[in-house]
Amino acid sequence: MPETTTHPTDGRAPETGGSTATERSSDRVRILPVRPEEDGDLIHSWVTQDRARFWGMTEYSRDEVVEVYRFLDSLPTHHAFLLSLDEEPVALFQSYDPFHDPVGEAYEPQEGDLGIHLFMAPAREPRPGLTPWLVLHFIGHLFATTGAHRIVVEPDVRNDKALARLTGSGFEPGPVIELPDKQAQLFFLRREVFERLPAVGNPLS
Repeated sequence: MPETTTHPTDGRAPETGGSTATERSSDRVRILPVRPEEDGDLIHSWVTQDRARFWGMTEYSRDEVVEVYRFLDSLPTHHAFLLSLDEEPVALFQSYDPFHDPVGEAYEPQEGDLGIHLFMAPAREPRPGLTPWLVLHFIGHLFATTGAHRIVVEPDVRNDKALARLTGSGFEPGPVIELPDKQAQLFFLRREVFERLPAVGNPLS
């Protein structure tokens, strides 16, 4: 495990009701740090479903899931958050400093890079546009509360849905990299590009 020291982009984000971008904010949305023990059952129920195969934890026990998030919680460079809508958890977000993550060993990270992972919970009912809206909501929050200048994501090259979503959300493709558990497609979203993106219509209105 690389040495863990805190960068300005360590991604630790306080509880929030949203960013200042009108179309991307909502008092109905909250971002809270994952509590490994208290949230373990919920996260385990999400990440062990067949649809979560790209998350890489489908075979994990509840205790193993809790241990993973307990370990992340101990690091100053890696953070996990539950995003709730109307007090119901709907997504799991993680942020990390690429300088202290295996991803950063597979490409040349820049100061101000901040990596993220996203997992959407199973939807109880279809909400068109909700996923891209939540992604931009979370990214806007990170840009507003950290020193990040560029968001980095590395989906599995086989995850066609994620690749299409990122391409349509302003992300610029980078190189394909080899990671211990997957071949990944890097994507980048620079702060100045994000600020020029047209606001995504609020699917909650």
